[in-house]
Formats: sequence, C-alpha cells, structure tokens
Amino acid sequence: MSTRQKIFSWGGVAAGILLVAFGIGAIVLSFQGRNTVTQSLKEQQIVGTPDMTPGAIKGEAKAAGLPAGITLPTCTVAGQLVDNGTKARCFADYMRIHAYAATGGVPYSQMPRYATTDGKGTNDAAQALTKDGRPVDNAARNIWVTETALSTALNVSYMADQLGVFALVVGIALLLSGFGFVILAVGGALRAGSWLFKAEAVKTAPKVTRPVRA
Repeated sequence: MSTRQKIFSWGGVAAGILLVAFGIGAIVLSFQGRNTVTQSLKEQQIVGTPDMTPGAIKGEAKAAGLPAGITLPTCTVAGQLVDNGTKARCFADYMRIHAYAATGGVPYSQMPRYATTDGKGTNDAAQALTKDGRPVDNAARNIWVTETALSTALNVSYMADQLGVFALVVGIALLLSGFGFVILAVGGALRAGSWLFKAEAVKTAPKVTRPVRA
C-alpha cells in the first residue's frame, strides 16, 4: 500500500471516529436538555384546569363573546401535570384564550392604557381615573403583560424540548455516518485498487467490438 493510500485509509477512519464522537455528544446533550425541561416544569407543579379541553374552551369562548377569528386550542391538558414541552405549549395556548376572555377579546395592542369610570378605558391621561395625582393603569391591560410573560416561558420550554429531539436525530445520523466511514476505510473500499474501484472499472470499461472474419 502506498503512502497516499495509507493517508486516505487512516483519514477515513479518523473522520468516522470524529463523526461517532460528535454523534454521541449530540445524543447526550439531547437527553440532558430534555431532562432539564422536564425537571424545571415539574418543579412549577402546573396542572391543567378542567376547562382545558377543546369542547370546554369552545363553550367558554362562545359565552365570553370572543371573535370567531381567534384560533382555539385543539389539544387537551385538563387535569394533567405539565411536565414536557408539548404540554407546556398546550397550556400556554389555553392561557391565551383565558386572557382574551378576561379582556373581552381585545389584544394588548388595542387596549386603552388608562382606566376610566365607565370601564372602557382611555389613552388620554387627562380623562383617566387618578390616584395620588397620577392616572390609573388599565388593570385589564396588565393581564396581557402577565399572560405574555408566562406563556413565553412555556413556549420556550416547548422549543427547548423540540431542539432536544432534533439533536437526538442529528446524533443518530452522525453515528451511522461515522460507523459507515470506519467500515469503508477498514474494509479497504477507500483505497485504490479495492473492490469498489474494481467494480466501478468493470462497469465503465469500454466495450471492444471485434471485426467479424469472412
């Protein structure tokens, strides 16, 4: 075996080992990340309320007079402990509907900043209720602030959980690729004159047509 052939052979083995190492690292990080999400959610002891089913929330949305354009959740988390990313996202979706119901179907961006005596609210500080000489904030508007903070944290848990799944898939792919490189290199398929190159040579060899003798 020539020096060049040895370089290619050992290079293939090294590349395979490196891919296997990265694959194992990705799988380990995947399990660690998902375990962190699970433990963090369990620590919060979040349990879905009885109305967190598609049928129940549909009735609540109708009773609250929410606009038909608001998308309702289709998942179920009622009575369940929120201990993974999927359940966290589902819970956050129901929180969004609860916030709409509490604010009359009006999103944060459309709500008046200050409270008024008639309950409609206003963005004009001069017409707002005052306390200690300062306009009173619209309490309903603050509901969205709280809801957004909590739902964002839950959705981040979902994203982290999905990234863990992605890392697991990538890790398995790297492992398979690494083992493949090592097998090919050790088996000699990457060396010139090996069975792979011989087979290719046979396939691509030009056909020679012999003249027919009279």
